[in-house]
Amino acid sequence: MYNKRTLLIDHVKDHATIYIFMAILFLTGIIFGAIIVNSMNFIQKQDLFFYLERFFGGITADEQAANNAILKDSFFYHVKYLFILFVLGLSVIGLPVVWILLFLKGMIVGFSVGFMVNQMNMKGLFLASMSIAPQNIIIIPIYITAGSLSMIFSLTLLAKLFSRRMSQPVLHPLGKYVTAFASLIALSLAAAVMEAYVANEAMEMIIKSFYKQQ
Repeated sequence: MYNKRTLLIDHVKDHATIYIFMAILFLTGIIFGAIIVNSMNFIQKQDLFFYLERFFGGITADEQAANNAILKDSFFYHVKYLFILFVLGLSVIGLPVVWILLFLKGMIVGFSVGFMVNQMNMKGLFLASMSIAPQNIIIIPIYITAGSLSMIFSLTLLAKLFSRRMSQPVLHPLGKYVTAFASLIALSLAAAVMEAYVANEAMEMIIKSFYKQQ
């Protein structure tokens, strides 16, 4: 156990630049998403908020999806997203796509939170903190780690490709790569559970309380 922890610490230290780069890329996406909200005109915001209110209306009418269905959809979404990052890491040419996907994920989070706050003020901030934040506290580090591992493995393949020692085995780093992504997929289940049974319930309760106040 101690050796595994030491190896993990050494791994993070050796590739700290990549992890920091991915974290900054994700944060840049969040900022860009918030900027997009501010750049929208009044009509665009009203049209989008109309659909959001219809969604809220469905929740107050008890038409939202069941928790088990949300759990299933959320988990399979995370699995597909992580699998795409995994496959892109197997090819050097897929590395720019990894950056784009991580940036887009951050942009979606930033846009979602920014739009709620822009349209609903403090109520929107409270709603976002209860309905978006819980699962993202878990899933954001998972995505940043997945993107970093994908980039590390791509660079490893690139180094071996241009190395004079072409006979260097790739199976050992590949095995570690597969194991790491399997662990991330398992951890993403916790984020799906959080979304289905914590964030969804909190969102339903908060939205119904908003409509009662009206």
